[in-house]
Formats: sequence, C-alpha cells, structure tokens
Amino acid sequence: MATSGAGGEGYSGLNGIVSETEHKIMTDLPAELLEYILCFPVLKHVDICNVSCSCKRLHDVCHGRGKVWGHQYKLRWPRLQKHYRQNECCDWLKEYRTRHTVGLQIRRTVVSISKRFFTEVPCVGQVLGDSFAEIESLGAPEHFCEDELLSILNSDRRKSLTLKYYAKKILYFLRQQNILRSLKMFLEQPAEQQSALEGAVLVDQYCNPLADVSLDGISSQLEEITDKVKKMLRMKNSSHPSLRVTQGDCFAVEDFELERQVVVALNAVLYEQLQYKGNECDYYNPLNSYIHQVLLRRTGIPISLSVLYMTLARKLGVQLEPVNFPNHFLLRWCQHQRGSGDIYDFVYIDAFGKGKQLTAKECEYLIGHQVTADYYSAISTTEVLLRMVGNLLNIGKRGEGNEKSYQLLRDSLDLYLTINPDNVQYLLLQARLYFHLGIWPEKVLDILQHIQALDPSQHGAVGYLVQHTLEHIQHKKHPVEPEVKRRSAPEHVEVQYSVGLIMKHKRSGYNCVIYGWDPKCTMSQEWITTMRVHQLSSGANQPFYNVLVQDGTCRYAAQGTSPLDTLTYILIVSRQW
Repeated sequence: MATSGAGGEGYSGLNGIVSETEHKIMTDLPAELLEYILCFPVLKHVDICNVSCSCKRLHDVCHGRGKVWGHQYKLRWPRLQKHYRQNECCDWLKEYRTRHTVGLQIRRTVVSISKRFFTEVPCVGQVLGDSFAEIESLGAPEHFCEDELLSILNSDRRKSLTLKYYAKKILYFLRQQNILRSLKMFLEQPAEQQSALEGAVLVDQYCNPLADVSLDGISSQLEEITDKVKKMLRMKNSSHPSLRVTQGDCFAVEDFELERQVVVALNAVLYEQLQYKGNECDYYNPLNSYIHQVLLRRTGIPISLSVLYMTLARKLGVQLEPVNFPNHFLLRWCQHQRGSGDIYDFVYIDAFGKGKQLTAKECEYLIGHQVTADYYSAISTTEVLLRMVGNLLNIGKRGEGNEKSYQLLRDSLDLYLTINPDNVQYLLLQARLYFHLGIWPEKVLDILQHIQALDPSQHGAVGYLVQHTLEHIQHKKHPVEPEVKRRSAPEHVEVQYSVGLIMKHKRSGYNCVIYGWDPKCTMSQEWITTMRVHQLSSGANQPFYNVLVQDGTCRYAAQGTSPLDTLTYILIVSRQW
C-alpha cells in the first residue's frame, strides 16, 4: 500500500497510511479476501482495531466472531488453543479482551508479592494464599491465569528473575488448590466408580504441579501397552475375546483359561519386552510413587507397579483386586467362584517381582512372618491412595530436613488429610511442621482446634503449640524494635558472617540469605533438644543465624566450627534466585 502522500489525503482510521482511493479499492474486495489480508502475521491487535474503526464495511469484516479476531487470539496465545474445539464459533474479540485484562491483573499481583513479602515480612504461605485469593476474586477462567503465569516463566530467561520466582510459586500454589478440589470431587464418587489409576494421577499431579501430567496422557500410554499385549495375545489365540475390546468398554473374561492367557501375555510384554522392574536399588526415591515417572523410567515400588498392572489387566477383561499386604503391596486373582472369602481361593500377584504368582503361604515367606487373614482382603481405591500417600509421607519424614523433603512432607500431609481428615497423628504432625517452618500460624490454630475436638487427650501437645503460635501471631502484630548489634563488639567476636550474605547449609543443602544473628542460641531448651543442637561440635554455645531459605521459609541455623557443621559461605553473582 502507498503512503498518504502517494495517492491523496491519508485516511485517518488507518493511521494515515492508506489513501482514500486505496481505501475504496480495499472495501470493494470480497470479504474472504479482506479476511485473508487482515490475517497477515505482521498485523497486531492495535492494527485490527484501527482498521475496524475506519468504516462500516471493514468493521463488519472484523466482527468479534469472525476469522480476523480468531486469528489474532490464536496468534498471541497459542497455548490456549487446546481449550477450544476445532472450528469452534465463539466471540473471539470478547475472549481477546478478557485474556488481555486477566494478563494485566495477574502481572500486577505477581509484581506486588515481592514488596509485600519483604516489607510486611509475613509467611510465604500467607502471601501466596492472599495472592491466590486475589486471583480467584478476578472470576477469570483458570486457564487464562495459568497461561499468563506461564508467559512470565517462559519470557527472556535473563530478565525479571524475581517476577519469575513468584510466578512459579503462585502457579505451583494455584495448581495444587485446583488438584485438591478435583481430588475431593473424586472421593465423593461412589466407591465402584473410583479408578485407582485416576487417584494415582491426582497424587502425582499434586506432588508435581508444574509437570505435564494428565489422566488423558497417562491413559494414552497405557493404551499403547494394551495394544502390545493384544498383539502378543493374538499370536497365542486369535479368537480371544479380549481382542475385540475397544477403549472404554466395560468387559470381563469369564473363563479361567482365557484369563490365564491374558496374564501370561501381560507379563511377557511388561517385564520381558518393556523391561519393567521393581526399583530395589533406590526403593525410597519418591519418583517410584509417581505414575508418570513409573511409565517414563519403567520402574517403581510394589503399589505403583500394582496400580499399573491392575489397570492393564482390567482393560483386557481380567478383574484383579488390590491387597494391602504389610510391607509389600500385592494383587489377588480369584481362581474359583467370584465373591469367595477364602484366602486360599486366590492367587496373589507380585507386580514388583515381575508378576510372580504366589499362594497365601508364599506371601508370608515374602515378608518373613505370619499375618492374619484380614491382610489378604481386597481394599478400596481410597485405601490404595492412603497407602500410596503414606509411602510418600514416610519418605518425607526420612528426609534430611532439606527443601525437597519438607515440600514432600507438606504435600503428602495435605493429600493424606484430604482423604482422611480426622487422622489425629497426621494433623498433629502437620501443625508441628507448619509451626517449625514458621508458616500459616492461623491455620496451625485451626488444626489444633480440630485435634482438640477429635481427641481431648492431646491437650498437652496442643496447649504447647497454641501458646507459642499465639505468641508468634502477637509478635507479627506488634513487632519488637530490633536490637542493634555490631559485629565489632567484643562479645560478638565469634560471629563470622554478616547480614546479606548468601549461604549454603552443609547438611540440609538449601541456599539461604542471612537476615539476623545471635552470638549464642536464644531458643528454648525444648527446641534445642528437639533439634539435637547438642550434637553439633559447639552445641548451643556458638553464633546462630536467622536465614531466609530459597523455599520462602525462615530457619535458625548454627554457624558451625568445623567443616562438618552447618553453614558455609557461597559466592553467588546474581541476587536473584
């Protein structure tokens, strides 16, 4: 197109770049051709707005439900296309405006977190909770919010590191809250409609909210394995009824010999062809419990491999039942009339042991001691999830107090108490964990009140935590004027590190920044005993530092006087984590 000087007076609606003559030529073109021209990638949404304001003809071509605004929307936010059906007709202009407005509001929220966190010094959980409430109050579609947070995370990696840090925190928190809602809806379904696979995926998603894990994706991978089993089965019995089963069919093989053929083919594909195996070398790795990692790494623990095995068998018409056997999760396969209560009417399958079939007596040899008949009973999907989450919880408790183990402990406690909200033992553990990390003081009080209502005998532990949590809340409301300390003072001669230094905890592995220090440990004797401070080379009689950890928690760490002790100075060029 010529500029305004090339063909008469410029047309104002097109920013002065199209002459009146050219404008008339354009408006005489067919609508399809105009749409094609206005969908050129060089044109932005501002250009389309200007074009649509130039005359009624072009305004009609650029209508909200038309191709032009649909192209603009898809061009700017390609990740959102999966939320629309192909050739779906909707008001693209309205969608564009909503998504644009949501993006601006999300960015304002993320930018505000840093200021609120470092000026008000609240706990990270409270800041993220408030931010999540702000985002919820927008009333915007969740996928719009997630897309903007992902846009922040995927922007130039060298810029806006602080913005990215908090965007990641909010996205993590946002997705977990949504997954918890999905889990609660799942648990409300009738027991016979609950799928162990779907429950395992929800556990996986909650512990890995930033990973690309979906039930559809996992199911698709299982369908590929099912097809391989069918191919193997076809070679042995081309008329097998399981070969006629299509995805989603509810089907059960009634003949025992036909069931046996399925199990043999499944073992051959899973353990010989695909090389799945129990992870004996790294048994307590939490990845063994995440179904997407089991499929990726082709290894797991008894319960995760059993969920995989049971799901594949049911797709092929063989009904296996989960058995909550102590120390080693199993599946049972009825060899006689269905509904039998005799434990000797079943064969027990060890998915961890390459599908080995065991008698009831051989199961006892597996764990080295006798058990009652109750342990051979089939359990519900809810009980399967409690066992799975319980494994993760134990791994978190076995951790070395680093960021990953604390996060795993928090996540697994959230899941366990969503499934079984009245478990006093784990409610008390959750309250102690939050108290220790200095997060969610108001939530700690709610948990303690719930414990007291469930079990009044816990009043001793509850009373202690209530008292100190209230002191913490009071301190937040009326902070004491900080004491001015000078490292040059004679009584502070042993203090080696200063406020602002970025450190690494030798034992726990986390990075942190010092924001305060004491020449000697000032915590209570109970805290000193609980944290095993006496095991350090200088015990409590050494400098202790208030540190802000990378995960947003605040800790109290000893200086250490030997290479085996706690803090060490590390050089980090960037101040952004």
